[in-house]
Amino acid sequence: MKIEELLKTDQTLPPSRKLLLSILHTTNLINDKISETLKPFDISISQFNVLRILRGQKGKPANLSTIQERMISKMSNTTRLVDKLIVKEYVERSICQMNRRKVEINITSKGLEVLKVIDPLIDKTEELITNQLSPSEVESITTNLQKLLK
Repeated sequence: MKIEELLKTDQTLPPSRKLLLSILHTTNLINDKISETLKPFDISISQFNVLRILRGQKGKPANLSTIQERMISKMSNTTRLVDKLIVKEYVERSICQMNRRKVEINITSKGLEVLKVIDPLIDKTEELITNQLSPSEVESITTNLQKLLK
């Protein structure tokens, strides 16, 4: 569907605006689909991102600033996200023994287990979102979007 149809406009949009509106609309669509996949687990996309970051630490603790740096959405309130994951027993917070001012965050076995269940569902959702694209189209779109990140 053309972006003009989605916006219900007959106005001719400049190519750059069409691109940016298409990216925004696609982002919202992707977020909706992933949120729908995560809903049965009562986990937001940002909480899921925190869990994946902590799993990537391979047993080493992370601090709040490390998590914040690696978040996809830099607007996330990392402290609040971690607090919610602590309540769900997916992560734990402790005081560093070497530096009592430093807080360390680790993923728990329960957090790792929920990721084992969620990961294949997210993989399937990603496949459903991108299945109308060829592998070369996926690569081309990825390459071009990365140019915008610079």
